[in-house]
Formats: sequence, C-alpha cells, structure tokens
Amino acid sequence: MPDFSARATQQELMDDLTLASEELRQNLDELETINTWLGGYAPVLNALARLQPQFPKGRPLRIADLGSGGGDTLRQIARWARHRGVAVELTGVDANAFMLQYAASKSRQHPEISFQQADIFSPEFRQQPFDILTASLFCHHFPDEQLAPMLAQWHQQAGMAVIVNDLHRHPLAYYSIRWLTRLLGGSRLVRHDAPLSVARAFTRPDWQLLLHRSGIRQYQLRWRWAFRWQVLMVK
Repeated sequence: MPDFSARATQQELMDDLTLASEELRQNLDELETINTWLGGYAPVLNALARLQPQFPKGRPLRIADLGSGGGDTLRQIARWARHRGVAVELTGVDANAFMLQYAASKSRQHPEISFQQADIFSPEFRQQPFDILTASLFCHHFPDEQLAPMLAQWHQQAGMAVIVNDLHRHPLAYYSIRWLTRLLGGSRLVRHDAPLSVARAFTRPDWQLLLHRSGIRQYQLRWRWAFRWQVLMVK
C-alpha cells in the first residue's frame, strides 16, 4: 500500500524517453479516453476562459503545452478556441519523438497546432516567447527539488500566465483508477502508470510549498473534479 503522506518517487514506464511501440500508442489512446470521461481537460479550458479578457488583440494567442504527449490537450484547446472565435498558435513540446509523431498524426485537422522536440531546460527553449504555458499531467513526473525552479522558469517565460493541470494524491483517486484500468482491460503501461501517477501527485500543501519555493506569490489553486488540481499562475 502506498504511503500517501508523501509523493512517491518510483519512475513511471512512460518516463523512458526512448519508448516507441504499439503499446505506447495504445496507452496514449487510453489516456485520452480517461481524460475525456473524467473531465481531465476542464482545468485548462476553465483557466483559459478566465484569462480570455486579457488575450492580446490583433494577433493569435501563443500557447505552448509542455510534455504534450499525444497532443490531446492541444486538440481540446483548439476546439475551445474555434468555438469562441479566438485565433491561436498552439505548440506541443515533448522530448519523445514517437509521441510527437503520434500527436501530429492525430492533429491533422488542426493546422493551428504544431509540435517540436525540445529540452524545456535548454536556453534555446527558454528564449521562445509564449503568452501562456500549460502543463497537463506533466509536473508529477519531476521531484520537488527540480519542479520548484522549473515553475519559476515557466512563470518568467510566459507573457501572461502558466496553467498547471495535475492530479490530487488521494487514496480514493489511487484505488479508483487502479480498479478502473483493470476493469476496462487497459494496457500494461496504463495499468502500471495510472495509479503510480496519483501516488506521485500533489496535495494542496504540496502545491503551496512548491509555489512558495518558486517565489510565485500571485496564483490561484483550485480543486477540480475528478481529483485534479488547477494551478493558475498569473503575471
């Protein structure tokens, strides 16, 4: 039984950047299904709606999704923006080439989305200007000592805001997703990584401490269904 009093440190199978297989493709499909069923895109879309009065006039809104995986969050943002008549330039950033190829193939109907393979810690990436940086189910892959300076970097780089959408570490969330992925006959990757992601995730005090260590004082931290944290860091 996991110790839910602290974040787990065990690595997920998807942390292997060389992973490239049909099994990974199936896993990405499964994650999109889970996110759709459990409202996993709502934290990002809700934050964008609250930020919309501040969007730039006369040019597209530039958004980068960090650790973009299968690109499903970007496709949701693209649909949201089209519905509201908001011009956007969306960039998916990931280190895994296979994921980028998969994401691009799934996003052909969205010319406003592009993808790049990049190291988010590199000076080259830090120099790229974006209005908003988003990170969905990405932060829990990093230990606190790496995550705090990373949040500070994102906050400095984003012209308007940073939106984080990640999991709430809670026993009910852990056992629910563990049961659900087995009941639905999920792949080996999703059955291993989905509950582990919850164990590696955050509580409210975790976020408050991380943001304090990052030097970020202006933020909104909200719990969202189902067992998600929405962290909106405004400039």
